[in-house]
Amino acid sequence: MSKKKVSLRELDVNNMGSWPREYKIGFCVLLAALIFGLLWYVVTRPKGPELENLERREVELRTDFETKQGRASNLEPLKQQLAQMEQQLQQMLRQLPSRTEMPALINDISQTALATGIHNELFKPGPEAPKEFYAEKPIELKMVGTYHQFGAFVSGVASLPRVVIMTMHDISLRPRGGGNNNSVTGIGPNSSLELAGTVKTYRYLDEEEAAAQEQAAAAAAAGGAH
Repeated sequence: MSKKKVSLRELDVNNMGSWPREYKIGFCVLLAALIFGLLWYVVTRPKGPELENLERREVELRTDFETKQGRASNLEPLKQQLAQMEQQLQQMLRQLPSRTEMPALINDISQTALATGIHNELFKPGPEAPKEFYAEKPIELKMVGTYHQFGAFVSGVASLPRVVIMTMHDISLRPRGGGNNNSVTGIGPNSSLELAGTVKTYRYLDEEEAAAQEQAAAAAAAGGAH
């Protein structure tokens, strides 16, 4: 005898144990789908924006890591290049006069001007101004000479044993007795000219002086921070 097929309407919800096997399986599947759907709606769905933010953050961190990794790979060559530049700078500074050589150098500059026939009406060295790794020495001067004499003076200073760097500040060159007119147009090579103003020459700081400058700079920075 064939088993009678039970319809959904004949199922007793209060007695699920009596349900046919296929209905039990279907009900379990439906219940599981409902539970998973509820979990997704309550727990997983609100986490979507957070997940997107985390994924975006991951991309940013990965990009930042790759950038820093590239910099790190170039760090050692840059360190070597910096060390070479510092060594070259020290070699160039050592070509400048030292503290003990500075008085003789200033005297050599003055004597070079006199040797070329220039008349020094004023040659007045001022106090030194220490910088980070060098010191500058201003010299207030007033010289009278010709074009050729000034040219010979510059050439003579350039040929001194030590490297002499001179920068000019507020310098004026005018015909001697020419009033306030600074123009030298039309003045001949043997015309008398007056050069007046301030020049600065430079020397390197020895280790003791450089250390004192670093301490002063650190103290100034600490004072500014407070």
